[in-house]
Amino acid sequence: MLIDTHCHLSSEYYDNINQIVEENKKASVSFMVVSGCDKSGIKEVLELKKKYDCVFATIGYHPDCADKITYNDLNVLKEQLKNDKIVGVGEIGLDYYYTKENRDKQLWLFEEQLKIAQELKLPVVIHSREATLDTINILKKYKLKGIIHCFSGSLETANIYIKMGYFLGIGGVVTFKNSKLKEVVKQISLDNIVLETDSPYLTPEPYRGKKNSSKYLNNIASYIVNIKNINYEEVEKITSDNACKIFDFNIK
Repeated sequence: MLIDTHCHLSSEYYDNINQIVEENKKASVSFMVVSGCDKSGIKEVLELKKKYDCVFATIGYHPDCADKITYNDLNVLKEQLKNDKIVGVGEIGLDYYYTKENRDKQLWLFEEQLKIAQELKLPVVIHSREATLDTINILKKYKLKGIIHCFSGSLETANIYIKMGYFLGIGGVVTFKNSKLKEVVKQISLDNIVLETDSPYLTPEPYRGKKNSSKYLNNIASYIVNIKNINYEEVEKITSDNACKIFDFNIK
C-alpha cells in the first residue's frame, strides 16, 4: 500500500478523474490526500471525497490567495474543516518566490489558519518557498503536527523541522538529476518521511515532461530504496504508517 499525501486531483488538470483514480489503484496507490487550496479547489475536493473511498482531503488557503481572503472566508473554512474525511489544514504557508510585497498579508493568513488548526486539533500541510526562516519562526509558536510539503531544503533545515515534530513530504524532486535532496534523504530516517506527488506538478524521472499523477508514486519510492539501500517493502510500509500517524487514518 502506498499513500500519496499530497496531490491536486482536479478537473482543471485532468479530463477523466475516474480513469486517473483507477490508474492510481492499479499502481498500488491505495489512498490519496487531495489538496483544495483555494475557494474553487475546496469546493471540488469536498465532492471528490464523497465520490471516492480512496480520496481524503486537506483544505486551506494557499499563500497565493493572501490578497483575497477575508475573516468571513476563514469562518467558512473553519466549518468546512469539520466535514468527514477532511484530515488536515493545507496547503497553507508562505511563498516569497514571486513577490514579498504582500508579506504581511501572507503572514496574517498563515497564522489565522494555524490558529484554526490548533483549535480543531488538525494537522497542517505547510507550503514554504523562499520563506524558510519566517516559516520556522511562526511554526514554533504553535503546538501542531503535520507535513512540510514538497521539502527540498538543506539537511540543517530538515533536522529543524524534524525536531519540531514535522514530517517531510518527499516527491518527484528527489529523482531529478541535479537535486541535492538525495543527500538529505540519505541522511535522515525513513521515520520522518512521507511520500507525495504534488500532481500534476513535479513529475518524477523517467516521466519528466508528462503530466504527473499519483500512479508515479512508486517511482519516487523506488528512488528512495536506491538512495537508502533498503528494500521496497520497508519504504512502502514505513511511509504509509507515517501518513496514518499524521492524518489519523483508520485504513490499515
